[in-house]
Amino acid sequence: MKRSLSLIIAVYNAVHYLEFIFEALKRQSFKDFEVIIADDGSGPAIKEFIERVRPQVDFPIQHLWHEDKGFRKNMMLNKCIQSAQTGYLVFIDGDCVPHRHFLADHLNNRKPNGVMCGRRVNFSKPITEALTLDDIRSGKFETLNLPLLLDGMKALSSNLEDALRFESNWFRVMLHRNKARILGCNFSVEKKLLEHINGFNEDYQAPGIGEDTDIAYRLELIGAKLYTLRYLAVLLHLYHPQTHVGETNKRIYERVVAERESICRNGIKKLTKHE
Repeated sequence: MKRSLSLIIAVYNAVHYLEFIFEALKRQSFKDFEVIIADDGSGPAIKEFIERVRPQVDFPIQHLWHEDKGFRKNMMLNKCIQSAQTGYLVFIDGDCVPHRHFLADHLNNRKPNGVMCGRRVNFSKPITEALTLDDIRSGKFETLNLPLLLDGMKALSSNLEDALRFESNWFRVMLHRNKARILGCNFSVEKKLLEHINGFNEDYQAPGIGEDTDIAYRLELIGAKLYTLRYLAVLLHLYHPQTHVGETNKRIYERVVAERESICRNGIKKLTKHE
């Protein structure tokens, strides 16, 4: 049976975090989706987990994997675009746990030729370490409880306001008037738009810019419009040490902008300079 959307989850090891995500997926208010695991070379624990959980869920799971040869996330994301069985794609990372209405918010608010851009709450290390599967099953993880608020006051957890969800469009517009921007861990888009720009640029071989800023720039070049889903599509980001954007990624992006390159050459298809 064909589903309405494909949820693409980029993972690299951290199977414990994936357990949290799947518990959150079991309780989604919107049920008509498939899951594609974009596995950038994890060890066997991810595969073993998926085989164990597959009989327990009502949605189909694709597990796409390639050998670990360094950061090749964009290559794997392109494989997932090609493998998706639906025309609408939602992207999250394997360290992000979705709110109960996360998928519904992405699908119900989608716009033709649009990119829906969500935000994320950043959990600190202590809050992440205290999280349990029961917290996910009960929905407790979605609430701004006292320990989380105190953690935010200490400037440990951050962006706590992005845990708020309001269904009123008018209210959301009043609260957020900044330009929408893509976070690679929380956005959705029509599959055909990504195919138009030849997907993710595989020249990026380190985290940062290539999974979001580059994609946003190239989509806007073909006339796509970015829309914010702030105060909807709530996503809770689990702790890991911060990564930094390297100079190589910055140089690649500067070249893309200088050439106004909407269609990357090293993407889903491998194109010559004349194509």
